[in-house]
Order: sequence, then structure tokens, then C-alpha cells
Amino acid sequence: MLNRILLIALLFSVFSFSQNLKTPVDTVITTNHTTKIKGQTINYKAMTGFQPVWNTDGEVMASLYYTYYKRTNDTKGNKRPLIVSFNGGPGSASVWMHIAYTGPKVLNVDDEGYPIQPYGVKTNPNSILDVADIVFVNPVNTGYSRKVMLKDGKYEDDKTFFGINADVRYLASWINTFVTRNNRWESPKYIIGESYGGTRVMGLALELQNSQWMYLNGVIMVSPADYKVLRVGGPVSSSLNLPYYTAAAWYHKMLPSQLQNKDLLDILPEAEDFAVNELMPAIAKGGFISDSERNAIAKKMSYYSGLSEDIILKQNLDVPNRFFWKELLRDKTGQTIGRLDSRYLGIDKVETGTSPDYSAELTSWLHSFTPAINYYIQNELNFKTDLKYNVFGNVGNWDRANDNVRENLRQAMAQNPYLKVLTQSGYYDGATTYFQAKYSQWQVDPSGKMKDRFYFKGYRSGHMMYLRNEDLIKANDDLREFIKNSSANGKAAKY
Repeated sequence: MLNRILLIALLFSVFSFSQNLKTPVDTVITTNHTTKIKGQTINYKAMTGFQPVWNTDGEVMASLYYTYYKRTNDTKGNKRPLIVSFNGGPGSASVWMHIAYTGPKVLNVDDEGYPIQPYGVKTNPNSILDVADIVFVNPVNTGYSRKVMLKDGKYEDDKTFFGINADVRYLASWINTFVTRNNRWESPKYIIGESYGGTRVMGLALELQNSQWMYLNGVIMVSPADYKVLRVGGPVSSSLNLPYYTAAAWYHKMLPSQLQNKDLLDILPEAEDFAVNELMPAIAKGGFISDSERNAIAKKMSYYSGLSEDIILKQNLDVPNRFFWKELLRDKTGQTIGRLDSRYLGIDKVETGTSPDYSAELTSWLHSFTPAINYYIQNELNFKTDLKYNVFGNVGNWDRANDNVRENLRQAMAQNPYLKVLTQSGYYDGATTYFQAKYSQWQVDPSGKMKDRFYFKGYRSGHMMYLRNEDLIKANDDLREFIKNSSANGKAAKY
């Protein structure tokens, strides 16, 4: 009887201390660190926690999780450049660039970016923290960021957060609060976005100017997604994929010897010229193309893609990406190639079919990123929470209507003579291909009057080019050079 009473008492005490899982609204943990970057000792503090988003009634409607790195042994102090960093998805946390690209720590991976155990992080001697402070932001439902219950017991409608234009509106407001709280108004400001983050930062460039009166020095797009061409089909979208096919086929040694024996950067201009000047108009002719032209285009497309003429003709000259990932090595090894990085190989249940069973590269990356970010936040940044870290979060039916981000970027640049744009892409990225990124740059300013303010850098890797150590070094150095070139250096903002 006594034992039963003790058991009941114990259970009651356990249950009495349980509580509902809640999102912190406004809190921060600060830790101090020292590292070496480019051989230089860098002291910095890391501030990680939550900053609220308010609705028009002044109620907290969401709380965003962020991590802010600020160098402390630099005489420029709060006048140092500030970079606000986003990943994409939509629905992706800021984990990717945070612990693999620009931050002071990177994943424990091999030199080509493949996962190794034990999982975890190591010092990033290439981080741009030596020249700029960085804040990594997680939009609603990514990382630990969540909506917060309003006073009436309800939550703000999804449409307030989950759409191209809604996303840039609330994030611009959040950035304003962050800059004010951290006294960074005097800093040269940059925004960087990867994948869908490219769409995000194009829209943010104008939203920050028009709604927050915040003018930027630079917009950086890493493997950007442009939904004017991404997965829309048709002559433009389809033909822009061809140079990527050339790159992937070259990597896997599937091109004819005349091309295979050349360096990748020597053959890509040929493929680009063919894509724009021959393939694009040929696909535009559809079923009314002559048989002789159809056959000639298929032959040349085969030459630049590693696919057979027969397969290309059966696809009516319009080869989808997913089919290419399944087809390229079908008769060689029977393996598939990765979507986001076509250096990766996958094994499907059957070799037949029109698309891979899974994304070989993404499953590989998740080996490393998920344990590493959870370990790093809790053990090195000292932030404890029972919330689940959403590497990918549910963002509902994302509203892509009224996608004017290209024009938004053009207006922002026209109104702000300081503003420059850098695009970074991996040649083996089959999701947001490097040539689509180039094409998007071409389309932002049809007048050509601002083309000297656009920069493009390509890398011999995939969507996350920074996972490959050689490209991690080069890409960060390209960011340093861009920050330097976009510095005002005392010049007035005028044409």
C-alpha cells in the first residue's frame, strides 16, 4: 500500500512539472568565441534567440529564430558591413549557409562535401566574419521559428507569411527591428539568399527601400530560383537547361571525345551559344519544325548532352531535367545522378522509368546537417529548447502570384546607385541551373544601363557549391571581393 502511494505521488510530481510546448517570443543567449580566419585571429560574439514579428495591431504574431555573429576586435565596430542571410525552399531553415558556407563553423565533411562520421562542426578558416558581421534568419516554420498565438486564442492567417510578397513584407519589417535593436543603421548592408532565397532577396531589395527606408550596398544570390523560368516548360525554360546537361555529362565522362578532352570552361560557352541561338528557336517551332532541322538539332543536342539522338527525338527535343537525371547513366552504370548536385549518384529500384526514386545528394547532405545543427546550437551556442529544429518546415500552399521580383530588383538598383548584385552558381546544379541564373541577370535590366553592376561567379560543384572545399575557399573570397567592390568609399550616391 505504501509503495502504491509513493508511486502515485511520484507520478503526480512528474505530471505537475510538465507543460505545453511554447515558442519563446523575445530572448537571446550570448556566447564569446575566438577563431582564425585567413590566418588572422578573430574575436566574436554569437547571439542566438528569438525576435518577434508584430501585426498591424501591435500584437506579436510570430517569433523568428536567428543567430547573429559580431566581430569584437575590429575598430569599425557597428559600422562594419552587415549581411542578412536567408536560405530558400520556401520552407528551408538557414542551416545550409550557416554551418557550411559563411559562418565561423562548417560541417565535418570531406573535401568534396560528402558526409563523414563523427558528425559535427569544425572551424571555418574561410568565413567572411573577418570582413562582415552576419545574421542568419529563419522564416516562420523553419528552424525554431513559429507563429505565436494571438490574444483571441487564434493564430495569424497563413497568407500573412506564406507567399512571395507576404514573405518579403514581414521579413523586411523584421530586418528593420533587428538593425535598430543592434544599432546597425550606419553599416553597409547586404542580403544574401540561396535557392528560393534568391527570389526572396530580389523582392526584399525594393521592399526594404520603399517600406523601411533601408538602402543596400549589395544583393547576393546563391544558386537562385527564378520562377519565371524554373519548371515552367516551354522553349526558354527548356533550352536554358542544356548547358547544365553539358556540365553534368562532362563530369561523368559521357560526352564525345572532342568535348570530353577539353576543360569544362572551354566547352560551356559553346553549349550556351547553341542553347540560345539554335535550340531555343527550334523548340519554339514545336510540331511544325521540319524533319531535317529536327534531326540536325537532335544530333547537336546529343553532342552537348551525352544523351542519344533517338531519346532526344522521342522527347520532341524537350528533355526534362528529371528525365536527364534518370537517363544519363542508364546504359552505363544504371545509376541516377543528383538533382541539386549531379556529381552524386543514386540507386533506383528499377532502371526503367522517367525520374529518380529519390534525390541522392539531399539524402547525403541530411546525414551531416541535421545532427550538426542540433549539436552546435545546444552545445556551442548554449541555446536550449524542446522545439524541433525544422530543417524543412510546412509553409502550406505557397502563393506565387504577382511575382515581380525581377522588376523589384531593377527598381531598387535604379533608385540606389550604390546597389550591386552578385550571383554564385554551381555548374552541376540541376535544380536551379547556372545558365538560368545568368539568363535571369540578363532579364532584370533590359536597358543594359546597369549591366556593369552585375557579377556572376561559377563553381565546379552543385547547388551548395561551398560543400566542396576548393569552392568554399573561392566562393568566400568572391564574397570578400564583392563587399570590397560595392563599398561606397566616400563616393556620393548619384549617377
